[in-house]
Amino acid sequence: MKFTLSWLKDHLDTDASLDEIVERLTMIGLEVESVDDKASLKPFVIARVLTAEKHPDADKLKVLSVDTGSGAPVQVVCGAPNARAGLVGAFAAPGAYVPGIDVTLSVGKIRGVESHGMMCSERELQLSDEHTGIIDLPENAPVGASFAAWAKLDDPVIEIGLTPNRPDATGVYGIARDLAASGLGTLKSGAVEPVEGEGKCPVSVTLEAPDLCPGFALRLVRGVKNGPSPKWLQQRLIAIGLRPINALVDITNYVTFDRGRPLHVFDAAKVKGNLVVRRAKTSEEVGDLVEERFLDLKKRGLGVELLTEWESYGLTRMASAVYELYERIEALDGYGYELTPDMCVIADDNGVESIAGIMGGELSGCEDGTTDVLIESALWDPMATARTGRELGIITDARYRFERGVDPEFMVAGLDLGTRMVLEFCGGTPSEPEIVLGTPTAKDGEIVGETGHHYREVDFPLSETKRLTGLDVERAESIAILKRLGFVPKGATDGAVVRFVVPSWRPDVDGKADLVEEVMRIHGVNRIAPAPLPQTTAVGSRILTTLQNRTRAARRALAVRGMMEAVTWSFIPERHAALFGGGAPALKLSNPIAADMSDMRPSLLPGLIAAAQRNADRGFGDIALFEVSGTYQGDRPEDQRRVAGGIRRGTATLEGAGRHWAGNAASVGVFDAKADALAALEAAGAPVDKLTIEAGGPDWYHPGRSGTIRLGPKNLLGTFGEFHPDTLEALDAAGPICGFEVYLDALPEPKAKATRTKPRLDLSPFQAVKRDFAFVVDRSVAAGALTRAVAAADKKLIAGVSVFDVFEGAALGAGKKSVAIEVAIQPQERTLTDEDFEALSARIVANVEKQTGGVLRG
Repeated sequence: MKFTLSWLKDHLDTDASLDEIVERLTMIGLEVESVDDKASLKPFVIARVLTAEKHPDADKLKVLSVDTGSGAPVQVVCGAPNARAGLVGAFAAPGAYVPGIDVTLSVGKIRGVESHGMMCSERELQLSDEHTGIIDLPENAPVGASFAAWAKLDDPVIEIGLTPNRPDATGVYGIARDLAASGLGTLKSGAVEPVEGEGKCPVSVTLEAPDLCPGFALRLVRGVKNGPSPKWLQQRLIAIGLRPINALVDITNYVTFDRGRPLHVFDAAKVKGNLVVRRAKTSEEVGDLVEERFLDLKKRGLGVELLTEWESYGLTRMASAVYELYERIEALDGYGYELTPDMCVIADDNGVESIAGIMGGELSGCEDGTTDVLIESALWDPMATARTGRELGIITDARYRFERGVDPEFMVAGLDLGTRMVLEFCGGTPSEPEIVLGTPTAKDGEIVGETGHHYREVDFPLSETKRLTGLDVERAESIAILKRLGFVPKGATDGAVVRFVVPSWRPDVDGKADLVEEVMRIHGVNRIAPAPLPQTTAVGSRILTTLQNRTRAARRALAVRGMMEAVTWSFIPERHAALFGGGAPALKLSNPIAADMSDMRPSLLPGLIAAAQRNADRGFGDIALFEVSGTYQGDRPEDQRRVAGGIRRGTATLEGAGRHWAGNAASVGVFDAKADALAALEAAGAPVDKLTIEAGGPDWYHPGRSGTIRLGPKNLLGTFGEFHPDTLEALDAAGPICGFEVYLDALPEPKAKATRTKPRLDLSPFQAVKRDFAFVVDRSVAAGALTRAVAAADKKLIAGVSVFDVFEGAALGAGKKSVAIEVAIQPQERTLTDEDFEALSARIVANVEKQTGGVLRG
């Protein structure tokens, strides 16, 4: 919302400076986004051309002697065709910045003649697009004075950012009301005197859709003379970024920004019959109309051959063709729009004349030759206006206000204000207004305005201001603030609760908290004293949930491993979802933002693989990505899972990516994915030493190069592996790529610790010893099962178990393999003897045989 300082002072009597006004606007919730103080026009002064001689070396240039009012005349070389002795114009001295040509002037030579500045055109000062000559001012313009001040172009422009709940501030008068309520001046009367009309309006209005149009006011003005609007009005419109068109159109734009009341003017000569406010017709309704006209033409014998050809196609097809013609409008922006039955329109006997609340039609628009006009001031349903504007893709100042809610009680007054300006600038004779209301009757006890607006009443407990904001505002001041904002007390004001009638221009106020906000912002948000949050306990309790802590820990752990975090879409194509166990009907989007985002993702891996491939297509093939986010197995809350997933592509291993001088870099594989998965689980608090890793995984992995991580026989914690070639092909990706997914929400809740203090560090003073064992087991026995069996033989002495060799051969027998392990033994109480080692070895061998069936290799 833009306005000028002088425009604001038309409604606000104040001596406040520009800086004070800007600061107060922000303090009362109308945040100032920018201020143009017109400093760019300050260097330009009014100057008179004393002489204009032909340039000695150029036919189209002249050498001017210019009186700038500062002393001796200056010499200026000028190429304007209207440059002449005696002309008074705008002069820019050397050093001045000319915004229209983006040049800072300096003394220079033009064809050998020095030029000390320039005489400016309107385009060079960004006043208009006129560039055929320099500015030609009246003879009595004061030489040496500031051009901007004399032409009243130094009026600062203020732009504020409006939230959708403040429709009252879409007009300059509403902004002035807020400033006056805050004590920064006095609000001038905004009352509009009714315009006496002569005779009834010849055009009647029918509301066929009262739910979309609660009220409609119309007036005919005969004998107007359209033309340019006054200079002051044009300057204000230009200042806020609007282009002056003609007086009739400029008046409607001015009232829109001045009072937040959009108006529309029709050329009465182009309107046929009466006006109907209705929904756009359906094809069947238009078909009935076509059939009537078709039969009428046939009866009169007009165009028989053509009609016979139409009839052979059938009336339905003809109706369909005419539907495009009749329920379509050529709008004032020069574009054609197709209208659907849920859109509200203003129509006459010719068809649609205007898109309600958004834009008028080109066929009934006003031109320079317009003599009779219909001025319309209506109320339109905010939701319907917003929906129509969004579907048609039209953004206008009228839509901006109607979809937020205009003041319904200013509908008739807005019509009178627009009529007065038309009479003042264009002349003419007005008719009486035609006012039609579609509002239902009031219930008992309701206050209803002249236009059928039902006033809302809100009970305001005065103590709520202190409770909700911490501000201690006196009763008298609270009531006075609300009264200055237009809220009217109803009944007694000396009780603990005061009832207020909400003004018609504040549709956003619905309850007591809204009144508290009004008191707070006008009294001063800056008066709220900063205070720390109360401390409830001596030691702060835990704030983050277990899942939030695990999410953060997993992110850090994967980032430390050289992986980059990615944020991928939660929606993926149906065929990708089906590859990873998804694609259920319950997970399909009813209104996807794109055709390839139709399903909620069952896995993080499709998005990560696609992201890696996009990087590879751009030359970054060795990449490691991870994401910690949600996946979806169903449409219930418990079907959403918190998953940490990641992929590695090319040579992006933990040691680093790329080629190496010592030889070919190894490609990523299943064990890289396994290490990443275990790192994420360990960071999240999983008991890694108790996990079981099984060969094989879901179908999207390679069957021989994948694994599944479990905690116990039933608790699935994750999967990892190299991706199946068919999966990569379906995703339009190329390998090598490995990946993993771990389910953070599947981890059991950690046991509560008695204290956060770390336990005492106990180090053994005795030398650790390592012993090697080789066991012959069935080929199907996993190495992990063997290491767990060894570790369980004596948990106090055995500090670690690792596999260092696997051998298969005919000497071992069919279906057998040899697994060699290293056992780290750490004495705690004394140095172990040979007998101790032999007893421990016997327990290890017995435990392995019992749990895996393995025997010590001879």
